[in-house]
This record gives sequence, structure tokens and C-alpha cells, in this order.
Amino acid sequence: MTKKSPPDHQAREFDRRTSFIIVEYEVNEGRFRDILKNIGPKGLFIGTRRVIEKDQDITLRFPLFSFDQPIEVKGRVTRTTPHGFAVALDETLDGLLQKDGRLSDIVHEIDR
Repeated sequence: MTKKSPPDHQAREFDRRTSFIIVEYEVNEGRFRDILKNIGPKGLFIGTRRVIEKDQDITLRFPLFSFDQPIEVKGRVTRTTPHGFAVALDETLDGLLQKDGRLSDIVHEIDR
């Protein structure tokens, strides 16, 4: 009997925090706005019913710690589902992971 590899989302290096943030992003299919559903220092998941092709570059812009100071990051679409897609970020999000390993507080659209 062979051992199955865990799905990509179970092999994460860092935990993710549930989020509700509007994210603007640009991919081959165009420029869109959807909801960032969870985020970690090296990746995130965007909820959408759009069909976004896997294995393509993506540029994202969204608020993280302050609505007045959105950040812009780049990454790669690594997984797609009928409910959205996962992104591996090119660089670790500064300030999201505290020294004790916990995730920092972030903004949420319901607090706007």
C-alpha cells in the first residue's frame, strides 16, 4: 500500500488567518475584485466563482493592517477550486507573523 501525499493546502509552511478583505488582482484573464478569504505569511486564498487558470503569475493589492495603506504583492496561482483559488506569494508578508509564531491582527471589511 502506498502512502498518499497530503493535499497542497495541508502542506503549508505557515498557518493562515481567516479574513474578509476586498482584494484587487490582475491575472491573464483580466483585472478583478473579490474577497480574500484567508491569508498567511506566504500564501492566501481568494473566494470567487471566476475561472482563474492555475500556474500563472498574479499581482494583488489589498489593505492588511490599515485601510489607508494597501499593500501590493506578487505571487503565483497554485490551486483552483469551484469556490476560488490559492496563491503562493513571491515574498513573505512582513509583519504578519509575530516573533512568537502567532499571526498579527489584520483589517476586515466588516470593520470599515
